[in-house]
Amino acid sequence: MAFTMHSHSGQFCPGHAKDDLETIIQHAISIGYKTMGLTEHMPRTSIDDLYPEELLPTPQETLNSLSPRHTSFLSHAAHLQSKCSSQIHILIGFESEWLRPAEYTPLIHSLTSDPRVDYFIGSLHHVSSIPIDYDKAMYASAITACGETERGLWSRYYDEQFEMVKALQPKIVGHFDLIRLMSENPGRDVKREWPEVWEKMVRNLMEVRRYGGWLECNTSALRKGLEEPYPGRGVAKEWVGMGGRFTFSDDSHGVAQVATCYARGLEYLEGLGVSEVWTWERVGGGEGVKAELKEKGVGIGEFRGSLRLDGGHV
Repeated sequence: MAFTMHSHSGQFCPGHAKDDLETIIQHAISIGYKTMGLTEHMPRTSIDDLYPEELLPTPQETLNSLSPRHTSFLSHAAHLQSKCSSQIHILIGFESEWLRPAEYTPLIHSLTSDPRVDYFIGSLHHVSSIPIDYDKAMYASAITACGETERGLWSRYYDEQFEMVKALQPKIVGHFDLIRLMSENPGRDVKREWPEVWEKMVRNLMEVRRYGGWLECNTSALRKGLEEPYPGRGVAKEWVGMGGRFTFSDDSHGVAQVATCYARGLEYLEGLGVSEVWTWERVGGGEGVKAELKEKGVGIGEFRGSLRLDGGHV
């Protein structure tokens, strides 16, 4: 039973992703997905939070469009959830941001309260309000803002992530070690080189484990050129040792990225001794009433067996 818990569309993330949402869902069905989490980015609240491609036609116009677009996404997702129910189980969520905690915490709680929303992915894309996964120049700016050292940046990243998981307790923590992406040494042995940073990473894992959250094994790291998915092997082994659960995500941004690197991701988990990944089944719900989420383990063999790529199975 193949699935993803993290996906985006060009329809609701224009400039950031490609293709309309229904086209992406239909492609996912065609390659064997049985569950799909729709998790467009949440609205942001300041012009300073916009990415370069969002500054046209004007920053204010873009900012003004974000909340109405989110409302439109939820309506359209609920329509597709019903329309495609005989072919695929659709979960509706969003991916959160963590820029100004005093402002974003109540906003995220408000967005989550919508009865159509099943879950959200707790992600961190900024450190000191500077994007750390956009390009090398912004990554360098974030280093400068954190005391001129990459070590300081990684330390700040995991402190801000800890604030996020403590405040929000997301059911899924997105790309736990996204900070690796723009690093000149993404495969560094943090435990050996930066032991105080490793202690913060373990602290964060323990907090997620404490409240029962999941980490996603996110294969977008592989399609972006990293050797291992998010999280990397050191973190993943620590998480497995804690008895933590993984869900599985392609973090796709259009049809072309659906299930990208899934075979490698599944092999990676098997090499860690992981035998199943986790998703949810919606139970009940309806007009103005939230569905309950029933946890569902999927064996990796079953997952692989249902996924059809290039005319065959993975």
